Amino acid sequence: MNLRQVFVSVLVFGVAGLLLFMYLQAWIEEQHTESEEKLQQQVIHHVALIANCLDEIPPVYCKTTTKPNWDFTFPPPGTPRRAAWSRIAPPGLGKHEMAVSGVKHWQGKADPFSVVAASLASQLSDQQKMSESPLSQFRGVYLPPELRPLNKSLVKGGKWKDVENTQEKRRSFLHDFCKKYNSRKKLRTHLVHLVSRIYVEDRHKVLYCEVPKAGCSNWKRVLMVLNGLAASAHNISHDDVHYGKHLRKLDSYDLKGIYTRLDTYTKIIFVRDPMERLVSAFRDKFEHPNSYYHPVFGKAIIKKYRPNANEEALKTGSGVKFKEFIQYLLDSHRPVGMDIHWEQVSKLCYPCLLNYDFIGKFETLEEDANYFLRLVGAPAELKFPKFKDRHSSDERTSAEVVRQYLKELSEEERQLTYDFYYLDYLMFNYTSPTV
Repeated sequence: MNLRQVFVSVLVFGVAGLLLFMYLQAWIEEQHTESEEKLQQQVIHHVALIANCLDEIPPVYCKTTTKPNWDFTFPPPGTPRRAAWSRIAPPGLGKHEMAVSGVKHWQGKADPFSVVAASLASQLSDQQKMSESPLSQFRGVYLPPELRPLNKSLVKGGKWKDVENTQEKRRSFLHDFCKKYNSRKKLRTHLVHLVSRIYVEDRHKVLYCEVPKAGCSNWKRVLMVLNGLAASAHNISHDDVHYGKHLRKLDSYDLKGIYTRLDTYTKIIFVRDPMERLVSAFRDKFEHPNSYYHPVFGKAIIKKYRPNANEEALKTGSGVKFKEFIQYLLDSHRPVGMDIHWEQVSKLCYPCLLNYDFIGKFETLEEDANYFLRLVGAPAELKFPKFKDRHSSDERTSAEVVRQYLKELSEEERQLTYDFYYLDYLMFNYTSPTV
């Protein structure tokens, strides 16, 4: 074999080896991403189990009181029921939100959230050692980022004082929770995935994370007006909002564009009581004609969870019952995947990773939204729309409406549904519902 043949052989083997290496790295990254998602679901489950198995919830989150009608407690057989609990509402906060009353250990017991956080970081660390490589597109982040002060220089007058105080308490509560939950470990997370639900408004430097059923349709209308795409939010149709592709998402930018905007723009999220959001989504998608949710979700749900379903229901997917919907939601082997309208906020917007500057709540939507518009220097005439996007004749999904739907579920189903949204309840300081 002459020198030329040797050179060609070495070159061919080298190229083949490089291609194999690249393929293996891509496969490892895919496995890593799937493992992170499974791990996050495990964390939600473990945190809920730990809290339920303790005799008392730590004082930082709750206080023993008289037992409510239903406290979502579902301990294993033989386990003493813990005292029923509810959170304390300090002065300055409404019934929908609370403030951290202190950080301490209780009765000499280990903090359950620290235990889970340490376990999470340890498991992630083991997985990262297997997946780190020069070809990896993961970026290390320290959790949680620093809480930076809001720029209030554009807010005039004292009418917003109460809203400002509430906003600071919300921000501090989430930041303290994230410090506790994430510990100080360095985790690796895929940046593009984190920002896939965030809309960009460049003129006023706003990043808005979309949480469906928490005022997102009207928020996107407002962003279109801020961006000069429309003169008034009232003239923008539902289809233009959701299917017009007028607004860019943060994941459409290159990495430099993403990093720059995350660092310099005002990041905003609006959330809602998790059970109200869930019931609102069910009513919207399954109690009204829908050419997507009935055939895609409805047919699969009825087929799996309704014994002796009639031919018409199996054909159209219409008439899904709330109990059937909850069975689908809690099923680890769902016949059809998740949907953003009932996905957890912790998975849509990653509040402990992105460090939102402004936390609005659906329960105080107009007040919070209009204050935020003043913060970013929006035109004085621009106010957040009051109208309901669709099904305007329907009663809004209130706490009382939610109670009626929850009565259709068994105690175990109610507990498991609460567990499913447990992180959302904790992150944004919502109280558990009662029936």
